[in-house]
Amino acid sequence: MEHHINVLYGAVILLLIVQLVSFTFVSSQSAKLIAQQNNFEEEIRGSLGSVRQENQYQIGEIVRSISQQRSDFENQIDLLKSTQQDLSIIIEDAIKKVVTITTDISAGTGFVVAEGDYILTNNHVIDGSTVIQVQTYSNEVYTAEVVGADALADLAVLRISGDLESFELADSDSVSIGQKAIAIGNPLGLSFTVTEGIVSALDREGPNGLNSYIQTDVTLNPGNSGGPLVDKDGRVIGMANFKVGGAEGLGFALESNMLRIKTNEIVGSEVL
Repeated sequence: MEHHINVLYGAVILLLIVQLVSFTFVSSQSAKLIAQQNNFEEEIRGSLGSVRQENQYQIGEIVRSISQQRSDFENQIDLLKSTQQDLSIIIEDAIKKVVTITTDISAGTGFVVAEGDYILTNNHVIDGSTVIQVQTYSNEVYTAEVVGADALADLAVLRISGDLESFELADSDSVSIGQKAIAIGNPLGLSFTVTEGIVSALDREGPNGLNSYIQTDVTLNPGNSGGPLVDKDGRVIGMANFKVGGAEGLGFALESNMLRIKTNEIVGSEVL
């Protein structure tokens, strides 16, 4: 009897041990599964977070790109508007420095430089004349005297007793093909006419052999001779001199650097 009880106790203890081992194993596996599940959920959350951040970044980049393109477009529109406004202001200022030149044998255009009493024009405008009158945009009339001339460069320097607004001469070495150019003159007697175009070529050779002419598509007609070719900053880049007969858009202006050299030689001092 006692033997059977011991066997029974042994069986119960063995069963308890088996259950304890099973429970421990199941608990361990459950913990691993829970840990794996947690890790998986963390990975999913991390991936979703990364995707969300990436999407937000891309959306932000798209928004910034659109905003930048819109800003650039608006800036270009504003620039175009301001350019047109600036040209109007420049022309309004420049036209006051241009004069009509009338002689007893011809007429042309000139422009004021230096201290406001020197006027540059083409030599062929005043050559052979005995009386030279200068009329300003505000209808003031002056009698001019010839300081001197350079027949080869077709340049004449006049002087009046007035004190007018004067042009600044640009550095023609800095002029670029394609840049804006404005001519002001008296074509066919139409006083103070403004035409606009671009610089077509540089260092063209004139009929006098000088490689000092700016080619432009700005319309030049008889009466424009001696008038200024002006840049977008209101500075003189050349003096209208001649055009190819029978052709349109082929005008030529003596470049400002040559104007400066020849004028100073004629005057005998550095007035420009």
